Amino acid sequence: MADIVIVNPRFNTSFWGMERCMGLLGKRANLPVACLPLLAALVPKHHDVTIVDENIEDIDFARLGRADMVCVTGMTVQGTRMREILKEVRARGAFTVVGGPMATVEPEELEDLADVIFVGEADLTWPQFINEWEAGRHACRYEQHDKTDMTTLPPPRLDLLKSQRYMFGSMQISRGCPFTCEFCDIIVTFGRKPRLKSTQQVLAELDAYYREGIRIVFVVDDNLIGNKKAIKPTLREIAKWQEDHAYALTLFTEASLDLAEDDELMSLMGKAGFQSVFIGIESPDEASLRETKKLQNVRERAGTLVERVKRIQDSGIDVWCGMIVGFDNDKPAAFDVLPGFLAEARIANALIGLLHAIPTTPLFDRLKAEGRLNDAAGSENFGTNVIPLGMSPGMLRDGLTRVTENSYSADAYFQRLDALFVDGGFKFAAHRLPYWRNHRLAWAKSCFENYVMFLVLATRLVLRVEDRGLAHRYRAQLLRAFRARKFEPQLLFTYAVKTAMHYHYDAIAKSLSASAGGPVPESVRSFSRARSRDTSDRVTTVGNGALH
Repeated sequence: MADIVIVNPRFNTSFWGMERCMGLLGKRANLPVACLPLLAALVPKHHDVTIVDENIEDIDFARLGRADMVCVTGMTVQGTRMREILKEVRARGAFTVVGGPMATVEPEELEDLADVIFVGEADLTWPQFINEWEAGRHACRYEQHDKTDMTTLPPPRLDLLKSQRYMFGSMQISRGCPFTCEFCDIIVTFGRKPRLKSTQQVLAELDAYYREGIRIVFVVDDNLIGNKKAIKPTLREIAKWQEDHAYALTLFTEASLDLAEDDELMSLMGKAGFQSVFIGIESPDEASLRETKKLQNVRERAGTLVERVKRIQDSGIDVWCGMIVGFDNDKPAAFDVLPGFLAEARIANALIGLLHAIPTTPLFDRLKAEGRLNDAAGSENFGTNVIPLGMSPGMLRDGLTRVTENSYSADAYFQRLDALFVDGGFKFAAHRLPYWRNHRLAWAKSCFENYVMFLVLATRLVLRVEDRGLAHRYRAQLLRAFRARKFEPQLLFTYAVKTAMHYHYDAIAKSLSASAGGPVPESVRSFSRARSRDTSDRVTTVGNGALH
């Protein structure tokens, strides 16, 4: 029996990580990387497995030094810390293994620091390696060439996570995306044919989260609706599960904008308990969308970008989005257009980052051929490795600072939030109302719990926020929301969470402004690099290989 430790390095402060407001929410991190319990589940049962997530606990290097095997996984934005951990563990004589998205797209950066490296998905190669390691004949590099059959995956070892230290849980239903966005590495890693778990697997994982006491779960699929026909039966069964459990779980996920073109799909997601969806809009400029081959966002018959966003909102699903600046088509004016677009679309939460060319992507290959890759990716370019075409690096830097400040000033943020949540009459869970009408006791319990959570968080925001000007603003916003929507406690609690998130965004914007003319904060470089794929920088972290 071997002692195996799986380590996830800490992330630097990032836009999506919500580090500044985690204390207000009573948690240490937003969510666990979903690959961690899956990797543990793939280890033969006769071995002992420990999960160490540096985002919620300190690493005991003496403990790692005593392990038979230390496995490190992470994204490129965790790269510096990954290297530090691997060096320290090897210096203590431990056997080291590394995998994850960084190992997949930049293996040369890590292979000299580990005894074994994994490239790509590792659902097959990881247990294969352990069997060979036991027999004393393992290889130094493993690369899985066949795509994983998702229906063969075991249930994740959620029992090994310190779940109560996270704000959300994380689970995966599918891998792959049918689209061809030039900057995105999803189709390179996962392929263009979405692969789904069975409905039985999904329901079993919901049961597991329910038993663990987790009530909010992020479905980390890069595009949950990549195969619309296949996901609909699963959504129907999730909706039945939710009714059987009095809608105990709140879900949110990522999807493509063509969700707005399928009324049945939006209805099913609402009934299944999906409260929010993250969509890669990328740019309000059609020329930039066409340039990056984001053609699913450019469909005249489907309506404008804003019309499609509002269609999703009208179905009772809140829209978050990712925006990218620095496309070849972008000029300095692009930074001034973006805040107005977000206001018109009533999107409060928008992750704004610079275009970054990830190795293995078509964008990387094109820019390399054109001699437009900045290998240093230093502070002048805010960490991006793309040499801009329509502006100077200085303009790019100033533009990102300006658009972040303009989009996340308190006035701009709460104008967007109130336009949807207060003045817009937005209705969470519109498709679930028939259930609540027939289950009044369950509805009353849910209302009570959400009122309590709203009051607790509102009190913390008013009393604990150090910037007293912001604290007074938050108090005014929370009172306004309460007066307008006092009989909708789920919406009030979500409003309070979004208010707490502004505290984090404000810190990011101030850090960005303070860096003007000097070194760029790692938090800025982190979210800029990670946002160049059609996902968020924290939520869809890939594990040992391409496991979410």
